[in-house]
Amino acid sequence: MGALRASAEELASLLSATHGNPFALLGPHAAPGGVVWRCFLPGARAVEALLEGRALPLERRGEEGFFEALLPGVRREECRRLRVHYPDGAQEIHDPYAFGPTLGPLDDHLLLEGTHVRLYERLGAHPTTHEGVAGTRFAVWAPHARRVSVVGDFNLWDGRRHPMRRRVDSGLWEIFLPGVGPGALYKYELIGPDGNLLPLKADPFGFAAELRPNTASIVADIEGFAWSDESWLARRAATDWPRAPLSIYEVHASSWKRHPDGRFWNWEELAADLIPYAKGMGFTHIEFLPVMEHPLDASWGYQPIGMHAVTARLGGPRGLMAFIDAAHAAGLGVILDWVPAHFPQDAHGLAWFDGTPLFEHPDPRRGFHPDWRTAVYDYGRTEVQSFLASNAMFWIERFHADGLRVDAVSSMIHLDYSRGPGEWAPNEDGGNDNRDAIACLRKINALVRAEGRGALMIAEEATDWRGVTAPVEEGGLGFHFKWNMGWMNDTLRYVAKEAVHRPWHHQWMNFGLMYAFNERFILPLSHDEVVHGKGSLLGRLPSGGPGADDWQRFATLRAYLAFMWGHPGKKLLFMGGEFGQWREWSEARELDWWLLQYAPHQGLQALVRDLNGLHRGLPALHARDAEPEGFLWTDANDAAGCTFGWLRFDGAGGPPVAVLCNFQSAPREHHLTGLPCPGAWRELLNTDSRLYGGSGLGNLGRVTAKAEPAFGQPASARLLLPPLATLMLVPEQWPAPERDEPRDA
Repeated sequence: MGALRASAEELASLLSATHGNPFALLGPHAAPGGVVWRCFLPGARAVEALLEGRALPLERRGEEGFFEALLPGVRREECRRLRVHYPDGAQEIHDPYAFGPTLGPLDDHLLLEGTHVRLYERLGAHPTTHEGVAGTRFAVWAPHARRVSVVGDFNLWDGRRHPMRRRVDSGLWEIFLPGVGPGALYKYELIGPDGNLLPLKADPFGFAAELRPNTASIVADIEGFAWSDESWLARRAATDWPRAPLSIYEVHASSWKRHPDGRFWNWEELAADLIPYAKGMGFTHIEFLPVMEHPLDASWGYQPIGMHAVTARLGGPRGLMAFIDAAHAAGLGVILDWVPAHFPQDAHGLAWFDGTPLFEHPDPRRGFHPDWRTAVYDYGRTEVQSFLASNAMFWIERFHADGLRVDAVSSMIHLDYSRGPGEWAPNEDGGNDNRDAIACLRKINALVRAEGRGALMIAEEATDWRGVTAPVEEGGLGFHFKWNMGWMNDTLRYVAKEAVHRPWHHQWMNFGLMYAFNERFILPLSHDEVVHGKGSLLGRLPSGGPGADDWQRFATLRAYLAFMWGHPGKKLLFMGGEFGQWREWSEARELDWWLLQYAPHQGLQALVRDLNGLHRGLPALHARDAEPEGFLWTDANDAAGCTFGWLRFDGAGGPPVAVLCNFQSAPREHHLTGLPCPGAWRELLNTDSRLYGGSGLGNLGRVTAKAEPAFGQPASARLLLPPLATLMLVPEQWPAPERDEPRDA
């Protein structure tokens, strides 16, 4: 073969898995008079090229498994299949190095430009038919690596067998492996820029992964799921969400329920039980704590290692698709928690992926999070922007998620978040705003608004940064909603006080209305409020002193939840709060469902069900959640009595709802309240009702208002305000809007 033979240097680099361009050496290559075909098949004794009607042997060079031959008179397009003879028998295969690229120049360009917002379609492992042959195409971004190989259970995890093709312009690596299909385990083996072999890496775009403690990615086919929710998606896209009912049941899927032996439920089991439960409770949406793959159960999913992989704890990606499709059929939306604020530094993850800080910011003052001991994305890097934007669209488009709740936005947009002097690097003008992160969030939110068909972007943001829910074009971040963390902290502090101390903290309950309409808010009683020694919602409430029973705790929680449902803002309640979980939540066990054999817990659950029904059924309780004309205080200043009163309006002339709260343990007889019109007002809700476990005090279902002005209203009523209770009243007759009398012709 003369000069057509591989040189000793090339052969040595191939055998040591350091060859930087394996496709230039391996596979069939046109040569004068025919084709040169080279292959590396460790353990093989002989190899034959299977051509059209004939088989030609390749020469074996050395003992390591390298074969090559000049095949005279052979055309390049004939060369695909090999017969490989091993000591235990022969095997026919397609040579991966006989296939052309699966990526093109446009992929390179869009990745570098930061505008490739569907990278998940191009990168990762995709079962496919390429050039007429079934297999899987693999692609990964690792621009500083000297060599990248796919390793897996199909090649004995040997990085010498399938080194990938490098796309020089972008740093993408790719290969098509014929015969590899769904279920195959794989990782990437990389040599870093310093020539050192790195720990095996899971696929940043892998669609499935092994159950911890194993860490391999799994080839998964996510194409072709038979969705049946087009009508749901169309309604979602047409919905004006700030003016629509939105009541969210927050769920940690792995601990909502468990099998008796501690095994996790899978998506099918959750669909059979969780969907009808949430639907029956009147919630509009289920929100899952992150379901992306994560190595540590105790992180609850907030340390994701596989941003595109549905966690193996619950089953494969099609299981989640089926769950969401079933939820939509039942009239429920599904929101997923999403974590672009940080990622763990586990060796098989994104950290130092190609031997350099590729996904994370290289400056530890911006690329390391001191609270969570995690890495922080380099938000200014265009390829990272594409990665995150593409991942957001992945869950919305491929899984039909109805929204993403973005975790820890505060830590993203502030350079000095949880950092002391000298631990952060200010902007050139001294500012502490992370302008790269802000630009990245704006880009993602604008993309979802433009192409997400009504999917929601929700921010967990705990500072006074103005404009979180303002449009991007007006200088805002562009989220649809923001969690109202200030409201949650203030009001929980208030109800945790003994009733005798509440008069001195009255402002904790009404201060939220000072800023309630600055953003579009969700009122969250989330998982974060029932962990880390805080106790459950019920358990943190006062009982009324020594010798008292738990009646006051249940009554206070009922009054507080009705206060929340009557307050402007959408609603979110973490699982267990709806029936009064006593124990602090733990991801290691299921909720204490056995408590529902007891009447107080049944009553609390019934109240939440009814509150959701009122929220959905009465426009006054949801239509102007984010607009000041939907709310009016009737009495915000009764600190001594610990009472509150306000009116809710739908903004369209419909009947208002009057909300009255008493957070003292004594009833308020002849309590005066202002109302918009005289006449009969129906007691729509009374949290002290015996139906909910209360004492049964009330107004026999009706209050009569007289045309006597009070608290700025033209009418007023005196009523019984039960102890530790919230009432909601609606007028039995509401005057229609005045219309001009018709004129004579």
